[in-house]
Amino acid sequence: MMNKLEQIYEGKAKKVFKTEDPELLIVDYKDDATAFNGEKKGQIAGKGVVNNRMSNLLMQMLEKKGVPTHFVEEISDRETVVKAVTIMPLEVIVRNISAGSFAKRYGVEEGIVFDEPTFEVSYKNDDLGDPLMCESHAIALGIVTAEEIDQVRKYAFMVNDALKEFFLAVGLKLVDFKIEFGKTSDGTIILADEISPDTCRLWDVETNKKMDKDRFRRDLGDVEETYQEVFERIKG
Repeated sequence: MMNKLEQIYEGKAKKVFKTEDPELLIVDYKDDATAFNGEKKGQIAGKGVVNNRMSNLLMQMLEKKGVPTHFVEEISDRETVVKAVTIMPLEVIVRNISAGSFAKRYGVEEGIVFDEPTFEVSYKNDDLGDPLMCESHAIALGIVTAEEIDQVRKYAFMVNDALKEFFLAVGLKLVDFKIEFGKTSDGTIILADEISPDTCRLWDVETNKKMDKDRFRRDLGDVEETYQEVFERIKG
């Protein structure tokens, strides 16, 4: 079994540790919850377990659909061995239905179903508040090449197609989601970070009940129970 060595990163939702193998890391998921760029903080009991195990299930499903991911092996309820990557400083957001910042930005109601999914990127920079970024600016700043952004977009839509189908089968609408990509030591772009109720907006197909981190963001209650229910549905 891999051993945790030196901690090299601690973010809002997880810690990352070196292992004996420089190409592999251990990610340890926390119960800490934040919203609005860290302005709202709290704890969601059991969130780390749900996000770790759910993310791993979905990453393995996506691998089978042709999306390369950082997943290697789940070693405990909260810990997973992943491939070491350099994270690209871009948050990639795909939207199927209007909600959240999209609805607020354009002054439209939540719940508009788009004819085609949207693709957007924001600059992953806490100090600047993760600003929305057009692709040509990302290229101009040397964050990505034109070829790399094309690859990222292609993978993002593949992820969307696979997740939409998967969640629909367990009675959930995939409203939108945020993903991150990283580069391995040989420059290969792979899906990294996590896929969870922290990073996806999920609504119940029958009731439109929000089944994700919006329950924490908007003080809707039943946060822990909702995370558990989502996990029970997807592993069932």
